[in-house]
Amino acid sequence: MKIFTSAQIHELDKFTIEHEPIKSIDLMERAAKALTLAITAEWSAATPVIVFAGPGNNGGDALAVARLLLEKGYDVTAYLFNISNHLSEDCLTNKTRLSEKRAKALVEIKDEFNPPHLDRSMLVVDGLFGSGLNKPLAGGFASLVKYINASKAQVVSIDIPSGLMAEDNSCNVRANIICADLTLTLQHKKLSFLFPENQHFIGRLKVLDIRLSQEGTEKTEANYSIVEENDVRSLLLDRSPFAHKGTMGNALIIAGSYGMGGAAVLATKACLRAGAGKVTVHTPKQNNVIMQISVPEAVIQLDHDETVFSEAVETEGFDALGIGPGLGTSEQTAIATISQIRRTQCPIVVDADAINILGNHRAWIQQLPKGIILTPHPKEFDRLEGPSTDSYERLRKACNLAERLNGYIILKGHYSALCLPDGHVVFNCTGNAGMATAGSGDVLTGIITGLLARGYRQREACLVGMFLHGLAGDIAIRELGEESLIASDIIKYLPQAYKEIKS
Repeated sequence: MKIFTSAQIHELDKFTIEHEPIKSIDLMERAAKALTLAITAEWSAATPVIVFAGPGNNGGDALAVARLLLEKGYDVTAYLFNISNHLSEDCLTNKTRLSEKRAKALVEIKDEFNPPHLDRSMLVVDGLFGSGLNKPLAGGFASLVKYINASKAQVVSIDIPSGLMAEDNSCNVRANIICADLTLTLQHKKLSFLFPENQHFIGRLKVLDIRLSQEGTEKTEANYSIVEENDVRSLLLDRSPFAHKGTMGNALIIAGSYGMGGAAVLATKACLRAGAGKVTVHTPKQNNVIMQISVPEAVIQLDHDETVFSEAVETEGFDALGIGPGLGTSEQTAIATISQIRRTQCPIVVDADAINILGNHRAWIQQLPKGIILTPHPKEFDRLEGPSTDSYERLRKACNLAERLNGYIILKGHYSALCLPDGHVVFNCTGNAGMATAGSGDVLTGIITGLLARGYRQREACLVGMFLHGLAGDIAIRELGEESLIASDIIKYLPQAYKEIKS
């Protein structure tokens, strides 16, 4: 699923109008019908509706919705803000249509505005500004947003909460953004919807199909997309009936320190469950008994040191390396880690403390080999590239780093973002809040390492790995619920995740 910028969405509207062909006012009516259907499915005609419409096409959508709700017997009052005495052509048309339907239902604001009383029994339809907004709201509109947010009324936003920008909100004034209970976005999710700090404004999200041109969608290149199950299904490798452990990949996991043996257990188990034929785990001597008991299927390779990873090891014969979970960040381990990364010839997944080590020794980042995979959570990434004001800025930094390294960066989160060397970003759509638990990242490292060993290329291993990881978590909460999910449950449900994708 492609994610388009606001400029691309505007061009896709134009393409639909020209090639369907359809008049722009009729496309707006189509959108208004979809919006009205979604609203009437949630709120009955007993709910008084207040519509706030801006002077552009978002306001035109809102006025059309007001008219359609009136036709369905709703008590509607629409406030049209025409401060500059200039309405878009389609907004003007819908103003006329609403006035002809019921003149008393429309209040046009050209100077002073006395806001209506809003209470919890009412529904506010926010149609002030759409995805084309490129600067923070100010003045009277900012005051209106604050008034709506302070009320107890439920709020549904058309396409995007007014005041929120479709991509970059790093310089926005967050107090001047509508806090919607429900956002009804048209055709495509906006990039800003995928960032955690914006969820407060969006509320529940529904994507409405208004039948924008499929041809135009396919022709338009997008830097951002969301991976879907069909995409992952097409990437899965077949397993030959004549396969044996020697043909299914040999993975090396370097993980764990004294007191953090669990990280090595989780990464190793996940690597095996991902399908690797053979997994060797290199870990300090003190973790020997833990590993032998917890993962009898793995080969244990003990470090010379009792408590930490102390010296790089030979990787000839291995098909993939995963390094970092539970390693610690002592200077001895740091030197061993960069030495290991430099001498390893097979694909590498770098996670957790291995990333923190790079953050503590930033000059080492330039020594990372082409094709490397880094899987930081936001704080780990900020240690690498410096603090970011918001998720958009962090994402841009991650894209730049992936291009500089010619590598792959997975920014972990609710919508984990895979930043590719060519500048494209693919977001993951699986996963849930129950996975916000210690060890989840170690499991992801193991999965991706196992897939690399199995024969997947870096891009495909990342896409399949993060989708499987999230899907296993989604299957787990069906039985366990979000509160009780732990990282080992993700591994437990990996087989079902594979089965669900294949079926």
